[in-house]
Amino acid sequence: MSTLGVIGNISRDVALYPDGRRFEQLGGAALYVARAANRAGLSSAPISVIGADLSWIRHDVRLADLDLSHVKVMPGASCAFRLTYAIDDRLWDIDCAFGVAEALTGHCLAVIGQHDRYHVCCRRPLDVAAVLSSLADAGLPFSADFHLASASQLISAAAPLLPHAQVVFVNAAEFIALASEMDPRRLAAVVVSDGPREVTLLQGGQACAAVRPQRTGVVEVTGAGDALAGAFLAAAAHGLTGEDALRTAVAAATESTRHPGFAIPHQQDVS
Repeated sequence: MSTLGVIGNISRDVALYPDGRRFEQLGGAALYVARAANRAGLSSAPISVIGADLSWIRHDVRLADLDLSHVKVMPGASCAFRLTYAIDDRLWDIDCAFGVAEALTGHCLAVIGQHDRYHVCCRRPLDVAAVLSSLADAGLPFSADFHLASASQLISAAAPLLPHAQVVFVNAAEFIALASEMDPRRLAAVVVSDGPREVTLLQGGQACAAVRPQRTGVVEVTGAGDALAGAFLAAAAHGLTGEDALRTAVAAATESTRHPGFAIPHQQDVS
């Protein structure tokens, strides 16, 4: 069976909204992409580094169907993010403390080769160029996504390797940064999201499909982009066409916004 290794952070997140909503939850793109792909039928494993404060995830029944064997536990604090959203649910500000995630690059380079394909969540503190180079040199299929807070820097580092990617996921602002670094026609496929507006699939730089999310019953938007990526990768792995994969992915992302995030059990809260 094909397996997807998802490289990136698993973190403690606090999401703040202008209407006063506050969510404290387990976060990190590696976890959310892997969960979405796994739910869509593609066996997936996050590849990450966490502190002892998150070691309980190995025994959480909500993650029982996810392969956590490549989540390394180290002494120290896990990566933590504070996400502040604007009134239109767009990310306005982000604060982060990387903690033991500083060791992520070395861990990933040691694990690469143990899965059939990879998705790289291009976020600090990952050395994106080193990881993508390792995948490209090994001839392993991979995809990648970015996050607006670090996109400009990391897209620049990743650009020489992105023509090897099967698909790149960006939002509209990140796409501008991507297009400033390279001609999108050099990329096999790009999925461009834009908040509540249409999600567009480009192939060879040309738009070939667009799907508008249904914005009803939104509770929490954190992780929606990760759900989009994971579901798209699973659909593509199952042989769906680009447009069908995009529709499946948008539906999964929309559904993810209708529920609270992955709550941290009260006994695992930190002051």
